[in-house]
Amino acid sequence: MAGITAKEVMSLRNKTGLAMMECKKALTEADGDLEKAENLLRAKLKGKMETRTDRIAGEGRIGIAVEGDNAAIVELKAETDFTAKNENFINATDELAKLALATGSPEPTADMNAIIDNLRITTGENISIGRIERLTGDAGSTIYGQYIHHDGKTGVLIQAQGQLADETIRQIAMHVAAAMPRPLGLSSEDIPSELVDKEKKFRIQQAMDSGKPESIAEKIVEGGMRKFFEDVALLEQDFVMDSSKKVKDLVGSGCSLCSFTRWQVGEAE
Repeated sequence: MAGITAKEVMSLRNKTGLAMMECKKALTEADGDLEKAENLLRAKLKGKMETRTDRIAGEGRIGIAVEGDNAAIVELKAETDFTAKNENFINATDELAKLALATGSPEPTADMNAIIDNLRITTGENISIGRIERLTGDAGSTIYGQYIHHDGKTGVLIQAQGQLADETIRQIAMHVAAAMPRPLGLSSEDIPSELVDKEKKFRIQQAMDSGKPESIAEKIVEGGMRKFFEDVALLEQDFVMDSSKKVKDLVGSGCSLCSFTRWQVGEAE
């Protein structure tokens, strides 16, 4: 057969992101068959990529996809910020969110793993899916709000029922991303009981340490706990864009929030 041309080598390089010599060797081994050469490279290098999976992947990006009554949020992890900001990585994150939405699978599918393998080969890094979550709502009445911070490392997905302007629910998602203290539940009833008990015991002990009897301390703490719930229950928080309003004022009477998911890259490790 004729020799491998520079154009063929470049075509394979553009597909795989690998060095020219690696691509030329693969094309030679595949007798010039581009598809076969690409498969050879992927089969050969996937094994090498698997040896990298013990590396810490502390960077990454959050992806969100919404369609109708359903939504999905994914976390894609990488080793370096350089890779996480790469256009191919950003596009892959978006594609993984769409696949998670379409399949409904809580675990990576074959198509998702193919995307991961491709990124591992082209970047030489330990690329992995950190988390996947898919939400399903009632037909015709479920709405979603989403926000991804400009660096891609923080993402928020809100599910609601009823009527609420797209920009308003997006602003609530932005609030969830920015609010400090970070919201722990929609309302006081949604705050994990172990956190409530811990906070209450801490406040009672503080009051007793100041000389108050336990019976008096418990009454004092009731007011303090109301302030605690205002700080950490999303609906009771002051809206970050206008502190004269609470988040519940934005929601109004024609809508009810069902849930919110706030993910930050690496926090689940």
